[in-house]
Amino acid sequence: MELSKIISSSLKYPFRNIAKLPIIFILFLLIAVIPIGRLLDNNYIVLVGVIAFFIFLLIVPGYFLGVVRKGSIESSLFPSLSLVDSIYDSIRVLVLRMVYMIVPTIVFFIAFSTLGASAADMLYGWQISNFLATLGAMLLLILIVYLIFEFLLLFAKARLAYLNSLKEALKINKVMGDIKKIGIVNIIKWIILMIILLVAVSLISSLVMAIPYVGFLIYVAVVIPIAESIGNYSLGLLYSNIIDNDNDLDKLEQEIKQFKYHN
Repeated sequence: MELSKIISSSLKYPFRNIAKLPIIFILFLLIAVIPIGRLLDNNYIVLVGVIAFFIFLLIVPGYFLGVVRKGSIESSLFPSLSLVDSIYDSIRVLVLRMVYMIVPTIVFFIAFSTLGASAADMLYGWQISNFLATLGAMLLLILIVYLIFEFLLLFAKARLAYLNSLKEALKINKVMGDIKKIGIVNIIKWIILMIILLVAVSLISSLVMAIPYVGFLIYVAVVIPIAESIGNYSLGLLYSNIIDNDNDLDKLEQEIKQFKYHN
């Protein structure tokens, strides 16, 4: 699928499923309960908000994995909300994230333990410039490693959605193979377009947030879920290019076999 079609289809996706949008809106309202409770200075509402937040974490990540899955098979429908499936998928998404963040976490602790050993000496010796340079280099290293694994995680999530297998999603070499099939250039173009879309959403959000109280609720319950729907569906559509290419390759191999057989 062409990149332009991916973006246009993704933008239309939430609005083709108007009937199911309220379900997502309600789910995202769960994370607004805590701020409301703090605003009203009501500990009971805050407690309800904490519970609601955990419910949100158990349902929403898994539901949006279903959105990625719909995109990967180029379906224009929203996934049906199944609590069991959503919770199961949310747990798998959480496990996937935890595994992919192991290396960035290790790099983080190694970097700061190394810095901690020499920071005191540099500061004691008034080597401020050396300290700042070392700190900057380590922060840059941590950021680069984090972004690399966040990038891999993105397509591991797409692989999990399509193959419905956590084991397959944890195979980094396979994920890298998927990325290669899609094409780094195509992915960069897609990321740039999604960033532009995010900026546009942010501009709209700033206008919405200007509305006292209600603006925050609209932002949380409407703007964010629509943006998430677009982003996850777009990821699925991007991943569908791998499937299309593989199917084309299978057809070509079958045609070659048939040709050899008849000759």
